[in-house]
Amino acid sequence: MIRRKPLSVSDPTWFRYLLISLSLAVIGLFLVLPLWTVLTEAFAKGWASYRDSLMHPDALAAIRLTLLTAAVAVPLTTVFGIAAAWAIARFDFTGKNLLVTLIDLPFSVSPVIAGLIYVLVFGAQGWLGPWLAAHDIKIIFAVPGIILATLFVTFPFVARELIPLMQEIGHEEEEAALSLGASPWQMFFSITLPNIKWGLLYGILLCNARAMGEFGAVSVVSGHIRGLTNTLPLHVEVTYDEYDFVGSFAGASLLAGLAVVTLVTKTFLEWKQTQDIKTARLMSE
Repeated sequence: MIRRKPLSVSDPTWFRYLLISLSLAVIGLFLVLPLWTVLTEAFAKGWASYRDSLMHPDALAAIRLTLLTAAVAVPLTTVFGIAAAWAIARFDFTGKNLLVTLIDLPFSVSPVIAGLIYVLVFGAQGWLGPWLAAHDIKIIFAVPGIILATLFVTFPFVARELIPLMQEIGHEEEEAALSLGASPWQMFFSITLPNIKWGLLYGILLCNARAMGEFGAVSVVSGHIRGLTNTLPLHVEVTYDEYDFVGSFAGASLLAGLAVVTLVTKTFLEWKQTQDIKTARLMSE
């Protein structure tokens, strides 16, 4: 049998530099330039105008509502994500594939459609609208509707990060802890949680960024009521439509800062998660 020598393939230098240049151009066009534009417009009239725009009562109300929405949605999504990942990664049961599909549903459904669904269910003319009105319960065009819409678009993030991680790590350590007499809660806090902590933080980070930056679903259910149901992304839209460019870009700068912090933290958490998986593999061997 004649063995062929492996070919030594190397891209030409000009081709490598071309790919690098194209990559830098795309990053500059779609990342650096928009961020620079936001900051330039936000400070176009000086620091005083920027500060006054963020201290405006409507802006402060939008910031508070955004923080409140994230403060409610992220913990609920975290609890659901851990429970769903635990069930899918550790057990076989009827309907498991359906559960995985349902978790992915918000990724395939437009946020605007999700908001419309809530209007059809909880709105004045919706299925539950008359009953809610009779009991003076407001969901649509109120804070509960905003939280529900945010929950819908964010609940896959934690689960989707933990499912493959828990499947990769395995359950040998957990079984060993249970065999030594540990309770399920002791096993979770002493074994499972330390093993998944970086993936969990990564999922929470993405969930929080989406919760604070969500526009489509929240726009449908909010009603755009100034000082009451406008989150920060909606406040940016309203002020821009009113030609208050400093106020609009000042709010956008906060969201841009959140995006940058999310990106940096995401990179760090991905690295830590990879290190933990490598450590787990070495220990299992």
